[in-house]
Amino acid sequence: MLIDIHTFTLLKKTINKDGWLELPASGSSMFPYIQNGNLCRFVPCKPSLLKKGDVVLYYSQTGQLIAHRFVRTTEVKNQSLLLLKGDTNLAYDQPIEEHWVLGKLVSVQKKQVMITTDHLIVRIWGELILSFPFLSGILRSYLNRKLKLHFN
Repeated sequence: MLIDIHTFTLLKKTINKDGWLELPASGSSMFPYIQNGNLCRFVPCKPSLLKKGDVVLYYSQTGQLIAHRFVRTTEVKNQSLLLLKGDTNLAYDQPIEEHWVLGKLVSVQKKQVMITTDHLIVRIWGELILSFPFLSGILRSYLNRKLKLHFN
């Protein structure tokens, strides 16, 4: 979702005031866990308390709201940066500063089913996708084939 800095600031105030923010998903970078149209709920979080595998909503340098997995914190020129990655992406995102984080995913509404991030399958999936990078390539190939078949 493409937004400007003013919208980001408004969303940051809203999530901090209300304690949560719900947004519909778009894109395929978190497939199959999060799919187009799923309603994602985020809560405020302290970046220093993120755990490997948490899904974080952040504002990117390109002006997009992105929800990707937290991989680790890294130090660059004495600055703490967050490293994130989409499940079907082959590379990490551009590292971000902590203040660009809007929140942490706590649930995904898929039609009539609500899946919380503390569900065992969700935690196992997060571990698998980060531990075995080749899975991202398999998922990306599947999505590319699916897209190709859709347009042929």
